[in-house]
This record gives sequence, structure tokens and C-alpha cells, in this order.
Amino acid sequence: MPEQNQIALAPQKAEEDVWKYPRPPALQRTPNRLRVVWTSTQGEETIIADTTEGYRVLETSHPPTYYLPPSSIKVPIQKTSRQTYCEWKGKASYHTIRLSPNSASIENRIWSYPQPTATFSPIKDHFSFYASTGTNERNAGGKWRCYVDEEEVGVQEGDFYGGWITSNIKGKMKGGPGTWGW
Repeated sequence: MPEQNQIALAPQKAEEDVWKYPRPPALQRTPNRLRVVWTSTQGEETIIADTTEGYRVLETSHPPTYYLPPSSIKVPIQKTSRQTYCEWKGKASYHTIRLSPNSASIENRIWSYPQPTATFSPIKDHFSFYASTGTNERNAGGKWRCYVDEEEVGVQEGDFYGGWITSNIKGKMKGGPGTWGW
């Protein structure tokens, strides 16, 4: 089981090509501040998560996927019945969040690994967020925005992978039309 100090530290804001990321994927600690901020339809902001103790997973043709520790979560999150399996990290559990009593829940846009494989044991119970809520903003009562340091991240196409795209991440990324067969 790798310890935190044995895991490579990600470069801070270096230009990176997703085609130079490894396969199988690699786990890195990140020195960046990671935040997920909810903005209601009335413009009120709520911090969902905020940390400088996160990890990122790098895999060929994908932007990084970030994992935030449970201590960074500032609002209640409930586990759903959805599960998926990753050949590298193990079985993922999914979660739902509701940020106001009058809004719809945002379901299965947050995931974690309760029992990850040995290589990914440092992200046990850490939470990963899709870069978007994936639902109608009006029905949800708002939307969340994800940040790496002060940069709002872009959304990986295809809505299957949860990568966060920042201005330093380059290369054709899997997820959009015509990329599933790579």
C-alpha cells in the first residue's frame, strides 16, 4: 500500500499533453487548491468542497480526474445504489447531493472508491466530482463550478469520464464524438 509521501507530486501548472499520460493510470498528489462551489439560481454561493490535500489520476487521452478527501466536503452527501467498476481502481460508489430543500437532487455526479486497489489506496473514500452537475440548472436550483487554484475547469466531452480540463492540459481527449474506439 503506497503512503502519501511515496506518491509523485504533480507539477503545478506545467503544460501537459494527455497523450503523454500513462496507461495503466498513475496517481499523483496535487499541490493545487481544489474547490467545488455551488451557485444558486439567485446567485448565492456555497462551498461544497475545498482542499489542498487532493490527488489526481492521469490516464492516456484523458484530462486529470481529481479526488478530494472526505474532510474537504462541507455539505451532506448521500450514497446511492449506483456502482461501476474500473479495472485499475476497483468498484466505485456514487453519491447524491441536494443543496436546498426546494431543489432537485443531483444524483450520481460524485463518486468514490470505498475499497480501491492497492495502487490507488490513498484515494480510499475520497470524492471525485464531474466538472458539471449534468442537469438542468433551473430544476436543480443552481449549478456547481469546479476549480483548480483560481481557474474554473472545463468539462470533458461525452459525460462518461469525469476529467477536469484546465488551460495547461493539451491534446485530443477521449469522450467526444468519434473517440470511443481509441
